[in-house]
Amino acid sequence: MTTMEFGKVAVLMGGRSAEREVSLMSGTGVLKALQSKGVDAHAFDPAEHEMGELKREGFARCFIALHGRFGEDGTVQGALELLGIPYTGPGVMASAVAMDKLMTKRIWLAEGLATPAWRQVRSASDTRAAFEALGSPMIVKPVREGSTIGLTKVMSADQCEAAYALAAKQDPMVMCEQFIAGDEVTCPVLGTGESARAMPVIRIVAPEGNYDYQNKYFTDDTQYLVPCGLPEGEEAAIQALVLKAFRTLDCRGWARADVMIDAATRKPYLLEINTSPGMTGHSLVPMSARAAGISYEDLCVQLLATASLDNA
Repeated sequence: MTTMEFGKVAVLMGGRSAEREVSLMSGTGVLKALQSKGVDAHAFDPAEHEMGELKREGFARCFIALHGRFGEDGTVQGALELLGIPYTGPGVMASAVAMDKLMTKRIWLAEGLATPAWRQVRSASDTRAAFEALGSPMIVKPVREGSTIGLTKVMSADQCEAAYALAAKQDPMVMCEQFIAGDEVTCPVLGTGESARAMPVIRIVAPEGNYDYQNKYFTDDTQYLVPCGLPEGEEAAIQALVLKAFRTLDCRGWARADVMIDAATRKPYLLEINTSPGMTGHSLVPMSARAAGISYEDLCVQLLATASLDNA
């Protein structure tokens, strides 16, 4: 498609989730990139405008640069389906499932894909019981939140109460997860169905192994290694695993999966999949695409070209 054929494009950014600030950063980058390529692109914040305005103002398609709930969880996707406006990224069901880490893990496990052991918890006492079962360290996090918001790495039982309270503040659904010690990597996927392809793997080396919200977006202390420097054959194996995880959830357009590699066994474990990944200056999909020879601007246009509806 030529950029003129896209018609009037809305870049959805901001929203009402805990990741609003990062979404605004992503959306601003995408908006400038599309405009630089001649696309008739405009910013649209669902927290400030009613979604029906998209139809009334003649928008032909949407680039979703929203993160977290009310943007990445199937709700906005459903609204766009009703409006009949094609959008980037996975559809309603895939977006809703991927946002729910418990549901994602259940599906992956049913399909034979490795993911760390977990427990759903409803109280601080449940969290302490999970700690006894899963061992130390243990990750406690909200089920339906992203960007490590509300996450705690629990080292001792006396941390369980505070960890549960922090996670529950973000989401009433809380989970505990076995911590996998080893290399932390991420791998984007672009495309749909049989044409989907895994991009170069990025190895993340964060200060003291703490890849938290601050180190993700607001410092330059984290190292992102691409080429990832993994042993021969491991990158291809991770790409194959991530591609299967993407297709298992029936994702389309793009997504990015996070993986931990056990230092002792070198076995990779799927953590989660992001269906509206970041597009900021620190974000990983543009970094991986650049390693594959795709500029930020071309990536944005390529993603916009995949905009579709579930039953189109």
